[in-house]
Amino acid sequence: MIVLGIDTATTACSAALWADGAIVAHRFEQMERGQAERLNPMIGEVMDEAAMRFQELGAVAVTTGPGAFTGLRIGLAAARAIGLAVAAPVIGITTFDALARAVPDAERAGRSLVVAVNGKRRDVFFQVFGPDGAALGPGGALDPVMAAGGLPEGRLLIAGDGAAQLRAGLEGCDEAGNGPEARIRFSSALAPPDAVQLAQIGAERCLDGGGAPPEPPRPLYIRPPDARLPHPRIGRGGGVS
Repeated sequence: MIVLGIDTATTACSAALWADGAIVAHRFEQMERGQAERLNPMIGEVMDEAAMRFQELGAVAVTTGPGAFTGLRIGLAAARAIGLAVAAPVIGITTFDALARAVPDAERAGRSLVVAVNGKRRDVFFQVFGPDGAALGPGGALDPVMAAGGLPEGRLLIAGDGAAQLRAGLEGCDEAGNGPEARIRFSSALAPPDAVQLAQIGAERCLDGGGAPPEPPRPLYIRPPDARLPHPRIGRGGGVS
């Protein structure tokens, strides 16, 4: 089984190739914009480094969101095109799941995990996972200024590329700190999503028999995107133009 993972959901662009139980090629670059120009060359680089042909791919794993509207569309379009070209299933993985996978097990012990996603806007997208790794509810949006009152009770570990925004909102909060006894702590996993985790999760789902859904993956939006289609204009004769 060979799985290509790609991510352009937030503030990075990455591609990784999983084969026979390990990551065999990987590229990761942080960038606010430019993913559309960089992603395809990056995919070519990991395929060349691993000496793999696209026809050998067993699946393509891609981030579905939440994240930046344009970034999500770039990754999903590339994944669907590759999957269609080589008749490989496309597996959608949420940004929350990808970021959660990057957190070391030792840091998560005895704490619920709050995965925070940088959506490039004021609010932070977040989802809470229990100490056993299971999601405790759907994702939501949180204003960092209101973080102290918007986070759940209990011992928490905050991870993800939106954690810096929550840290700023929790400045001065007595319950937040780096000590082992602090109720709210911050993980060392604070980078944007990485295709390494996507390729790993995609491979696991294929090997577990879950495979890909019958429909192509769609973007996950916590809130409606800012972009809107133009309203149709009504002509003098009553027709729509």
